[in-house]
Amino acid sequence: MVEDRITDGRRIAELLASELDGREDGALAAVAVVDADRDVEPSADGARAYDVVANDDPLATAFVHPDRLRLEFERGQERAADAAAERELRVRPKATTPPRTLVFVESGAAVKRASDVVEVVVED
Repeated sequence: MVEDRITDGRRIAELLASELDGREDGALAAVAVVDADRDVEPSADGARAYDVVANDDPLATAFVHPDRLRLEFERGQERAADAAAERELRVRPKATTPPRTLVFVESGAAVKRASDVVEVVVED
């Protein structure tokens, strides 16, 4: 049996959006994907795909690259960094004002771990 590894940024974004919107248990019940750009085309710098909100408050923005998804957390940055590192997702700070935390989702298999990071941040 051949297993395909999903590494297309746009497809990863779709999988994560489905995971976040489809969960109605725990902290993710308060999470929604909003302002989605259904025609987004991946770019090297990352093209904005959608925003993630929790209880209608901004939480993160999803950007698609040709080979990955980047979640840019504007709330709960430290908790997002810790949770992502614990789940073996690549993470780094972004020196902006206000600061952000970048979490990279590099395959379809990492989507569940990324949704767990969102859940941890919302629970905080």
